[in-house]
Amino acid sequence: MIQIMGVPFQLNSMWNLGSSEKSIIQYMYKAPVLYSYPSNDEFLFEINLRTRIIESAEDMNESQMEFTIFEYARCNSKYWNLTELGGFLLRHDVRPSDAIEDIYKSSSLYAFECATACIIIFYHAILKSIGDHLFNLIFQNLYLYSWHSDPDLELDTFYADHFLPGDVVYFNNPDFNLNTSWFRGENAVVLSDDSFFGHGIGIRTAEQMIQSLNEYRQPQSNQSAYLTDSITRPSFRNLFQLTLVQRHHPAFKKQQFVIHHNKCSIPFMEHLFYRY
Repeated sequence: MIQIMGVPFQLNSMWNLGSSEKSIIQYMYKAPVLYSYPSNDEFLFEINLRTRIIESAEDMNESQMEFTIFEYARCNSKYWNLTELGGFLLRHDVRPSDAIEDIYKSSSLYAFECATACIIIFYHAILKSIGDHLFNLIFQNLYLYSWHSDPDLELDTFYADHFLPGDVVYFNNPDFNLNTSWFRGENAVVLSDDSFFGHGIGIRTAEQMIQSLNEYRQPQSNQSAYLTDSITRPSFRNLFQLTLVQRHHPAFKKQQFVIHHNKCSIPFMEHLFYRY
Protein backbone atom coordinates (compact mmCIF):
# COMPACT_ATOMS: atom_id res chain seq x y z
CA MET A 1 0.00 0.00 0.00
CA ILE A 2 1.12 3.58 -0.75
CA GLN A 3 0.11 6.69 1.18
CA ILE A 4 0.95 10.28 0.28
CA MET A 5 0.17 12.99 2.84
CA GLY A 6 -1.98 10.45 4.69
CA VAL A 7 -4.13 9.66 1.64
CA PRO A 8 -4.05 6.32 -0.23
CA PHE A 9 -2.28 6.73 -3.56
CA GLN A 10 -4.26 6.10 -6.74
CA LEU A 11 -2.43 5.64 -10.03
CA ASN A 12 -4.25 7.38 -12.89
CA SER A 13 -3.55 9.13 -16.19
CA MET A 14 -2.61 12.36 -14.40
CA TRP A 15 0.68 10.73 -13.38
CA ASN A 16 3.01 10.85 -16.38
CA LEU A 17 4.98 7.68 -15.62
CA GLY A 18 6.85 5.17 -17.76
CA SER A 19 6.58 1.40 -17.64
CA SER A 20 9.45 0.98 -15.15
CA GLU A 21 7.95 3.54 -12.77
CA LYS A 22 4.54 1.86 -12.98
CA SER A 23 6.13 -1.53 -12.32
CA ILE A 24 7.83 -0.20 -9.17
CA ILE A 25 4.52 1.22 -7.96
CA GLN A 26 2.81 -2.13 -8.57
CA TYR A 27 5.44 -3.83 -6.41
CA MET A 28 4.70 -1.27 -3.68
CA TYR A 29 0.96 -1.90 -3.97
CA LYS A 30 1.48 -5.64 -3.47
CA ALA A 31 3.92 -5.23 -0.58
CA PRO A 32 2.71 -6.27 2.90
CA VAL A 33 3.92 -2.97 4.38
CA LEU A 34 2.84 0.65 4.07
CA TYR A 35 5.00 3.00 2.01
CA SER A 36 4.20 6.48 3.31
CA TYR A 37 5.42 9.82 1.94
CA PRO A 38 4.90 13.38 3.20
CA SER A 39 4.72 14.81 -0.34
CA ASN A 40 4.30 13.93 -4.00
CA ASP A 41 7.82 15.22 -4.65
CA GLU A 42 9.45 12.78 -2.25
CA PHE A 43 7.42 9.88 -3.64
CA LEU A 44 8.38 10.75 -7.23
CA PHE A 45 12.01 11.22 -6.21
CA GLU A 46 12.20 7.64 -4.91
CA ILE A 47 10.38 6.21 -7.93
CA ASN A 48 12.69 8.12 -10.27
CA LEU A 49 15.85 7.08 -8.41
CA ARG A 50 14.79 3.44 -8.31
CA THR A 51 14.27 3.63 -12.08
CA ARG A 52 17.74 5.12 -12.52
CA ILE A 53 19.25 2.32 -10.38
CA ILE A 54 17.67 -0.24 -12.70
CA GLU A 55 18.97 1.62 -15.76
CA SER A 56 22.49 1.89 -14.32
CA ALA A 57 22.49 -1.84 -13.56
CA GLU A 58 21.35 -2.63 -17.11
CA ASP A 59 24.00 -0.28 -18.52
CA MET A 60 26.68 -2.04 -16.47
CA ASN A 61 25.48 -5.36 -17.86
CA GLU A 62 25.95 -4.02 -21.40
CA SER A 63 29.39 -2.55 -20.64
CA GLN A 64 32.90 -4.02 -20.80
CA MET A 65 33.50 -3.78 -17.04
CA GLU A 66 34.91 -7.05 -15.78
CA PHE A 67 34.47 -8.98 -12.56
CA THR A 68 37.66 -9.61 -10.64
CA ILE A 69 38.99 -9.98 -7.11
CA PHE A 70 40.58 -7.06 -5.23
CA GLU A 71 44.09 -8.26 -6.06
CA TYR A 72 43.49 -7.72 -9.79
CA ALA A 73 41.20 -4.66 -9.65
CA ARG A 74 41.66 -2.09 -12.43
CA CYS A 75 40.58 1.51 -12.96
CA ASN A 76 41.33 4.52 -15.17
CA SER A 77 44.31 6.32 -13.62
CA LYS A 78 43.13 9.62 -15.14
CA TYR A 79 40.32 9.68 -12.58
CA TRP A 80 41.21 7.22 -9.81
CA ASN A 81 44.25 6.12 -7.86
CA LEU A 82 44.34 2.34 -7.48
CA THR A 83 45.33 1.47 -3.92
CA GLU A 84 47.51 -1.50 -2.99
CA LEU A 85 44.44 -3.22 -1.53
CA GLY A 86 42.33 -2.91 -4.67
CA GLY A 87 40.31 0.22 -3.89
CA PHE A 88 39.66 3.19 -6.20
CA LEU A 89 40.51 6.54 -4.59
CA LEU A 90 39.19 9.64 -6.35
CA ARG A 91 41.98 11.89 -7.65
CA HIS A 92 41.97 15.39 -6.14
CA ASP A 93 42.11 17.07 -9.56
CA VAL A 94 38.90 15.58 -11.01
CA ARG A 95 35.22 16.03 -10.30
CA PRO A 96 33.40 13.13 -8.62
CA SER A 97 30.71 13.19 -11.32
CA ASP A 98 33.31 12.88 -14.11
CA ALA A 99 35.01 9.96 -12.34
CA ILE A 100 31.73 8.05 -11.91
CA GLU A 101 30.74 8.76 -15.52
CA ASP A 102 34.11 7.50 -16.75
CA ILE A 103 33.48 4.06 -15.26
CA TYR A 104 30.67 3.72 -17.78
CA LYS A 105 32.34 5.62 -20.64
CA SER A 106 35.72 3.84 -20.38
CA SER A 107 34.30 0.58 -19.08
CA SER A 108 37.02 -1.65 -20.55
CA LEU A 109 39.55 -0.04 -18.18
CA TYR A 110 37.67 -1.17 -15.06
CA ALA A 111 37.47 -4.43 -13.15
CA PHE A 112 36.00 -4.97 -9.65
CA GLU A 113 33.83 -7.33 -7.61
CA CYS A 114 30.05 -7.33 -7.11
CA ALA A 115 29.71 -5.32 -3.87
CA THR A 116 31.78 -2.50 -5.38
CA ALA A 117 29.56 -2.77 -8.45
CA CYS A 118 26.44 -2.06 -6.36
CA ILE A 119 27.97 1.10 -4.89
CA ILE A 120 28.99 2.28 -8.38
CA ILE A 121 25.44 1.65 -9.62
CA PHE A 122 23.99 3.66 -6.71
CA TYR A 123 26.35 6.60 -7.35
CA HIS A 124 25.71 6.56 -11.10
CA ALA A 125 21.95 6.46 -10.60
CA ILE A 126 22.03 9.32 -8.09
CA LEU A 127 24.18 11.37 -10.47
CA LYS A 128 21.60 10.86 -13.22
CA SER A 129 18.83 11.86 -10.82
CA ILE A 130 20.24 15.01 -9.21
CA GLY A 131 22.77 16.28 -11.77
CA ASP A 132 26.48 17.10 -11.70
CA HIS A 133 26.41 20.22 -9.53
CA LEU A 134 24.58 18.78 -6.54
CA PHE A 135 26.31 15.41 -6.85
CA ASN A 136 29.73 17.09 -6.67
CA LEU A 137 28.70 19.10 -3.62
CA ILE A 138 27.51 16.05 -1.72
CA PHE A 139 29.78 13.22 -2.81
CA GLN A 140 33.35 14.40 -2.46
CA ASN A 141 36.42 12.30 -1.55
CA LEU A 142 34.98 9.13 -3.05
CA TYR A 143 36.61 5.79 -2.31
CA LEU A 144 35.33 2.61 -3.92
CA TYR A 145 36.03 -0.62 -2.04
CA SER A 146 33.44 -3.31 -1.43
CA TRP A 147 30.44 -1.76 0.37
CA HIS A 148 32.34 1.31 1.63
CA SER A 149 30.39 4.44 0.73
CA ASP A 150 29.90 8.12 1.47
CA PRO A 151 27.92 8.71 4.70
CA ASP A 152 25.22 10.61 2.79
CA LEU A 153 24.36 7.49 0.83
CA GLU A 154 23.16 6.19 4.22
CA LEU A 155 22.82 2.57 3.20
CA ASP A 156 20.14 0.62 5.03
CA THR A 157 20.09 -3.17 5.29
CA PHE A 158 17.38 -5.31 6.83
CA TYR A 159 15.56 -8.61 6.50
CA ALA A 160 12.19 -8.70 4.76
CA ASP A 161 9.85 -11.06 2.94
CA HIS A 162 9.57 -8.79 -0.09
CA PHE A 163 11.72 -6.46 -2.16
CA LEU A 164 11.26 -3.67 -4.68
CA PRO A 165 12.92 -2.97 -8.05
CA GLY A 166 16.04 -0.94 -7.34
CA ASP A 167 16.84 -2.84 -4.13
CA VAL A 168 19.93 -5.02 -3.79
CA VAL A 169 19.39 -8.60 -2.65
CA TYR A 170 21.90 -11.33 -1.85
CA PHE A 171 22.17 -14.84 -3.23
CA ASN A 172 24.12 -16.96 -0.77
CA ASN A 173 26.24 -19.94 -1.80
CA PRO A 174 27.00 -21.54 1.59
CA ASP A 175 28.97 -24.51 0.23
CA PHE A 176 31.16 -22.55 -2.20
CA ASN A 177 34.38 -24.05 -3.51
CA LEU A 178 37.33 -22.56 -1.59
CA ASN A 179 39.29 -22.35 -4.86
CA THR A 180 36.72 -19.90 -6.20
CA SER A 181 35.75 -18.15 -2.99
CA TRP A 182 34.50 -15.08 -4.87
CA PHE A 183 31.45 -17.18 -5.76
CA ARG A 184 30.45 -17.36 -2.07
CA GLY A 185 27.43 -15.34 -3.16
CA GLU A 186 26.17 -12.60 -5.43
CA ASN A 187 24.92 -9.10 -4.70
CA ALA A 188 22.20 -8.44 -7.26
CA VAL A 189 20.08 -5.45 -8.21
CA VAL A 190 16.35 -6.20 -8.49
CA LEU A 191 15.10 -5.22 -11.94
CA SER A 192 11.51 -4.45 -12.93
CA ASP A 193 10.76 -7.71 -14.78
CA ASP A 194 11.33 -10.35 -12.08
CA SER A 195 15.01 -10.59 -13.00
CA PHE A 196 18.24 -9.57 -11.27
CA PHE A 197 21.58 -8.11 -12.30
CA GLY A 198 24.70 -9.43 -10.61
CA HIS A 199 28.12 -8.18 -11.75
CA GLY A 200 30.07 -11.17 -13.03
CA ILE A 201 26.98 -13.26 -13.75
CA GLY A 202 24.75 -10.84 -15.65
CA ILE A 203 20.97 -10.53 -15.85
CA ARG A 204 19.25 -13.70 -14.70
CA THR A 205 16.08 -14.92 -13.06
CA ALA A 206 16.40 -16.05 -9.45
CA GLU A 207 16.51 -19.69 -10.56
CA GLN A 208 19.22 -18.97 -13.13
CA MET A 209 21.26 -17.00 -10.59
CA ILE A 210 21.11 -19.95 -8.21
CA GLN A 211 22.09 -22.36 -10.99
CA SER A 212 25.12 -20.22 -11.83
CA LEU A 213 26.32 -20.17 -8.22
CA ASN A 214 25.72 -23.91 -7.83
CA GLU A 215 28.38 -24.53 -10.47
CA TYR A 216 30.96 -23.25 -7.98
CA ARG A 217 30.14 -25.41 -4.98
CA GLN A 218 32.37 -27.92 -3.26
CA PRO A 219 32.66 -31.23 -5.19
CA GLN A 220 29.71 -33.57 -4.45
CA SER A 221 27.90 -30.81 -2.55
CA ASN A 222 24.15 -31.20 -2.16
CA GLN A 223 23.57 -27.80 -0.54
CA SER A 224 22.16 -25.36 -3.07
CA ALA A 225 22.69 -21.63 -3.27
CA TYR A 226 19.57 -19.62 -2.40
CA LEU A 227 18.07 -16.13 -2.38
CA THR A 228 18.28 -14.69 1.13
CA ASP A 229 15.81 -12.26 2.69
CA SER A 230 18.50 -9.57 3.08
CA ILE A 231 17.65 -6.23 1.45
CA THR A 232 20.01 -3.26 0.99
CA ARG A 233 19.01 0.17 -0.33
CA PRO A 234 20.13 3.78 0.00
CA SER A 235 18.15 6.17 2.16
CA PHE A 236 15.84 7.73 -0.42
CA ARG A 237 14.45 10.10 2.19
CA ASN A 238 17.88 11.40 3.18
CA LEU A 239 18.90 11.86 -0.44
CA PHE A 240 15.69 13.73 -1.18
CA GLN A 241 16.28 16.04 1.78
CA LEU A 242 19.79 16.78 0.49
CA THR A 243 18.34 17.95 -2.83
CA LEU A 244 16.28 20.55 -0.96
CA VAL A 245 19.32 22.19 0.62
CA GLN A 246 19.71 25.61 -0.98
CA ARG A 247 23.07 26.46 0.57
CA HIS A 248 26.36 24.78 -0.29
CA HIS A 249 26.78 21.37 1.26
CA PRO A 250 29.67 21.36 3.76
CA ALA A 251 32.97 20.57 2.04
CA PHE A 252 34.09 18.50 5.03
CA LYS A 253 32.23 15.59 6.54
CA LYS A 254 33.32 12.77 8.75
CA GLN A 255 33.96 9.81 6.48
CA GLN A 256 33.20 6.24 7.44
CA PHE A 257 36.10 4.10 8.59
CA VAL A 258 37.45 1.92 5.76
CA ILE A 259 37.67 -1.80 6.42
CA HIS A 260 39.86 -3.66 3.91
CA HIS A 261 38.61 -7.21 4.54
CA ASN A 262 39.79 -8.60 1.17
CA LYS A 263 36.65 -10.72 0.83
CA CYS A 264 34.82 -10.47 -2.48
CA SER A 265 31.10 -10.84 -2.99
CA ILE A 266 29.98 -10.41 0.59
CA PRO A 267 26.57 -8.98 1.61
CA PHE A 268 26.37 -5.53 3.20
CA MET A 269 25.42 -7.11 6.54
CA GLU A 270 28.77 -8.91 6.65
CA HIS A 271 30.59 -5.71 5.72
CA LEU A 272 28.94 -4.02 8.70
CA PHE A 273 30.08 -6.88 10.92
CA TYR A 274 33.71 -6.25 9.96
CA ARG A 275 33.28 -2.50 10.44
CA TYR A 276 31.88 -2.75 13.97
